Amino acid sequence: MEEQTIVLIVGAGPAGLATAACLAQLSIPYVIVGREDCSASLWRNRAYDRLKLHLAKEFCELPHMSYPPDAPTYIPKDQFVKYLDSYIERFDIQPKYNTTIESCTYDEGKECWFSLACDVVTSVVVRYKSKFLVVASGENSAANIPVIPGLHDFTGVAIHSSLYKSGVIYSWKNALVVGCGNSGMEIAYDLASHGANTSIVVRSPVHVMTKEIIRLGMTLVQHTPENIVDDLLVRMSNFVFGDLSRHGIVKPKAGPHLLKEKTGRSAVSDVGTVGLIKKGIIKVHENISKINGNVVEFEDKKESSFDVIVFATGYKSMANTWLKNGESMLNKDGLPKKEFPNHWKGANGLYCAGLARRDLAGIAIDANSIASDILSTYKTHRFEMN
Repeated sequence: MEEQTIVLIVGAGPAGLATAACLAQLSIPYVIVGREDCSASLWRNRAYDRLKLHLAKEFCELPHMSYPPDAPTYIPKDQFVKYLDSYIERFDIQPKYNTTIESCTYDEGKECWFSLACDVVTSVVVRYKSKFLVVASGENSAANIPVIPGLHDFTGVAIHSSLYKSGVIYSWKNALVVGCGNSGMEIAYDLASHGANTSIVVRSPVHVMTKEIIRLGMTLVQHTPENIVDDLLVRMSNFVFGDLSRHGIVKPKAGPHLLKEKTGRSAVSDVGTVGLIKKGIIKVHENISKINGNVVEFEDKKESSFDVIVFATGYKSMANTWLKNGESMLNKDGLPKKEFPNHWKGANGLYCAGLARRDLAGIAIDANSIASDILSTYKTHRFEMN
């Protein structure tokens, strides 16, 4: 079975939906496929209950549609999902769900992409023929759990943060969170708030700030040199939190915006975790060296026993497992070779959206850039799909 379209979008998360909306606004035909049974499954099914968008709403809108006027500054998870549902309805986006892409290959002779897809419900295989291919499967495609000696024999519960919902079921348990990004810090706070004896592994230097400081920085950096803004934010953070190094949290040498630009690592928006760390309610540990039964040994040779370990260690892109001709755009990790903002375009009508580690604001930029570029070719060429 074969279907033809001008653009095939792989991924029905925010990046895929944003690209579809931008193409629809320009009357460019497309098909969008997603491997899950719903759109934005990460937000619907793999996010903890207390999650809110870590950035203010003005930095988290998708193209051509604002949040309702009464929306809070920091959008809760459930409200963001409703926003996505309204977005899908407004732009009449009709993803083909339960569709797994098995391979995408560029045919030099026919100058088009051939993509093999399988409907996981019916097992029907469809071959899509398209002039353009958009990789929007996300940098958060698969859970990333580090290799730790003894982890497979851990006698407690070990889960990735994508499976964590609430600390209520871990009350009075000894809980360890691995990872000190936004998810790790917030999950640690949630566990402690529900009575768990909570520890957190801080694996690398991190900027910790209030959400107001982060919002101020994102506003200023649009009009002020990055190094000046970063210096201001670090000074403000020092004033609010003091020296956190004595509590096991060390600041990176690079400022928060430069660090985000070079590595994709965001500053942490504190939800109260730092206060609990200072009080000793949440304990900070160095990285794990090995696990023996339920006993975790850390790199400083300290040991503690735990009932549960939550790995807030991020995700990884899986695009390279099915994209067969992506060398012009993606590296071995399935992420763009070029730096933002020149990362989104490859050769032969290949594009990527939402892989630049620039959050929802970056997704909006990608989607608009891709649609505009496709339009410039679409208007000047007559495509023969047969």
